[in-house]
Amino acid sequence: MDISAAIGLATQQPFHEAKRSRIGGGCINQTYCVTSRDDRQFFVKLNTGDSLAMFQAEAAGLNALSATQTIRVPHAITCGATDSNAFLVLEYLDLNAHGDSSLLGEQLAALHRCPQQQFGFAQDNFIGSTLQPNTQASDWLAFWRERRLGFQLRIASQKEHAGQLQSLGEELLDALPSFFAGYSPTPSLLHGDLWNGNHGYLGDGTPVIFDPAAYCGDRESDIAMTELFGGYPADFYAAYRAAWPLDSGYTTRRDLYNLYHILNHANLFGGSYAKQAEQLILKLLAAVR
Repeated sequence: MDISAAIGLATQQPFHEAKRSRIGGGCINQTYCVTSRDDRQFFVKLNTGDSLAMFQAEAAGLNALSATQTIRVPHAITCGATDSNAFLVLEYLDLNAHGDSSLLGEQLAALHRCPQQQFGFAQDNFIGSTLQPNTQASDWLAFWRERRLGFQLRIASQKEHAGQLQSLGEELLDALPSFFAGYSPTPSLLHGDLWNGNHGYLGDGTPVIFDPAAYCGDRESDIAMTELFGGYPADFYAAYRAAWPLDSGYTTRRDLYNLYHILNHANLFGGSYAKQAEQLILKLLAAVR
C-alpha cells in the first residue's frame, strides 16, 4: 500500500498528495512534510523496506507516552511498507527551537511519576537503528547490566571494539551495585533518547517530545541524556528538580547512564566514540574503587 492510501485508510478521509517537502533532521531516516490537495499535512519518515519493525516500535512508544496525558507528542497515524520503503506517518507539528522549557521540566517529571509495574517494555524497540531489548524485569541492575550496557558491549566486540574496552566494561558490570548503594529506582516511563534534538515547542510555547526509544526504567537515565550532546536550558532542570528532586548520587550515575549512548554511538558511527567510552568507564571505576 502506498503512503497516500495508508493515510486515507487511517484517517478515513481520502488523501491525495500534492506536495512533498524534505525536512532536515536525523541521520537515520529521510523525513518529509506531505501536503494534500486540500492542504492537510503529515510528517513522514522513510527508510529501507526492512525498517518496518523500527517504525512500528516508534509508533508504540509514541502511543504509550501519549496515553499518560502528561506531555505532548506527535500522534502516530499509520506505518507500513511499499515495494521499496518502510514508512511512518505522524501528525505534522510546526515546531520551534524555543518555548516554555520550565513547563517541559514539569511535564517530564509528571511523565516519570506515572506508575509502572516493571522495568522494560511490552516489545523491543530501537535506539537509533540499534536493537534495544526490553524484556521486562523487576530487577533494575540486572536489566541495565544485561539489556543495556552488556548488550552494547557485546555488539562492540563484534564490531572489533575489543581489548581494553571489553575488559574495562566487564569490570564496570561487576561494579554496578556500588553505584546504587542506598538508592532503589522505581520504574518510570521514559522517552529513552532524550537528547536536545528530540524536543521542540509549538507556537504557543507548549513543549513537544518526539523520536522516542520508550521503555520503563530509572528516570535518572532520561535526565542524564538531556545533559549529553549540548544539554537543556537551566530552567528545565530547575523546574524538574522542583517537581521531583533527584537523589544525591545522580551526578555519578549520570555517566553510567550516558555510557550506554556513547557505546551505541561507537557501534553505529565508529570514530572516537569507542575511546570516549573507555575514558568514561575509567572515570566511573575511579569513583567506586
